[in-house]
Amino acid sequence: MLDPVSKHQSFGDRAVSLPLPIRLEGLTYESAGKRVIDDIDLEIDCQRLTVIMGPNGAGKSVLLRLLHGLIAPTAGKITWAGRPLDGFLAKRQAMVFQRPVLLRRSAAANVSHALGLRHITDPERTKLVAEALKLAGLEEHAATPARILSGGEQQRLCLARALSLEPDVLFLDEPTSSLDPASALMIEELLLDAQRRGIKVILVTHDVGQARRLAKDVVFLNHGRAIEHQDSESFFTSPHSESARAFLRGGLVL
Repeated sequence: MLDPVSKHQSFGDRAVSLPLPIRLEGLTYESAGKRVIDDIDLEIDCQRLTVIMGPNGAGKSVLLRLLHGLIAPTAGKITWAGRPLDGFLAKRQAMVFQRPVLLRRSAAANVSHALGLRHITDPERTKLVAEALKLAGLEEHAATPARILSGGEQQRLCLARALSLEPDVLFLDEPTSSLDPASALMIEELLLDAQRRGIKVILVTHDVGQARRLAKDVVFLNHGRAIEHQDSESFFTSPHSESARAFLRGGLVL
């Protein structure tokens, strides 16, 4: 059993524990002969929101997929509170991608389908669907085909669907990169709410302003390596590496 680290009240008012710390040891991933993630040693034990930043091609999205178990490392390992990722831990996680991934069904049916895969049955499923749509501000769009919602509405639906699964850890890969400022702000507010409820949020973003607003803990990647890992205040005021300093001032990162 995992040792309890922190508690949060989920949609169903059930308390769960966070599987922290997340420890990466010698984590390496190669694709097509290229080393995308290069021998990362890292420990994330901050219960607050962690942002993964870095220039294009740094390996941010690949690292997120490794953490979530979507791909397997070439070498090294990831452990969660001392245990490898397994089916039980996988069900305690959720992920939101850069582009909304939705079924050709109504907004409500998209949430209901995800809950069904977790073997949640009525009447609890009906309750959780309603709560998810309310959280996303989409109550009036319950019967609307998800794929005709606006981009911001679709991404809010994806996020609310993920949160309806009551994750302990929520991964997000550039969830606001193609959204207008108002829609991005709504997503940020949902993430802050999730953090307040004790969900561990790990967010990949290229938006320095967004990272400043949200992050409590920052991992900075470059060329597949974890160059820095600091609390957000220290990172944004006094980064250790020249590559991080260049990134924050909008310059060329070598």
